[in-house]
Amino acid sequence: MTPNDAPGDVPAGRKLAAGEYGYNDLEIHDHYETAGVTVTEAHVVGFAGLSGDLFDVHMDDEFARGLGFPGRIAHGLLGLSLADGLKTRSPIRLLGVATLSWNWSFKGPILIGDRIHAAIAVAGKRDTKRPDRGIVTLGMRVLKQTGEAVQEGETLLMMRLRDSASA
Repeated sequence: MTPNDAPGDVPAGRKLAAGEYGYNDLEIHDHYETAGVTVTEAHVVGFAGLSGDLFDVHMDDEFARGLGFPGRIAHGLLGLSLADGLKTRSPIRLLGVATLSWNWSFKGPILIGDRIHAAIAVAGKRDTKRPDRGIVTLGMRVLKQTGEAVQEGETLLMMRLRDSASA
């Protein structure tokens, strides 16, 4: 799966099973899906307080309805944050060192009550100067319970090699 694939496309490559994966264990097109999380009012209000983003579309149902939404919508960055958290706590454990960048698109609203999960695929790999690390490009898509892709993009993740996992 790449961010350009349509929802429901069957990705090439192997579907990863639960376990730990180092940089050297992954191949381009490996893929998996995370568990889901239901976006609650507490998520939205807490994120607004944490981020300082109190924009009316997130805090005021009437304002949001006036813009054509059925009610308040979650912050785009909340959706990204939840998706990254789902990736991190997945039974597929990537031996990450640091996230290096995001290239991300917000394609549709996430409403309070929506259940989201992430579909993740290895889109690229490259070695680094350090022999115990490499960088993977992960294509990610955030999907709602309807199958609609509401966010998608890529992230660069610096990873340890499996052999250096205990170092």
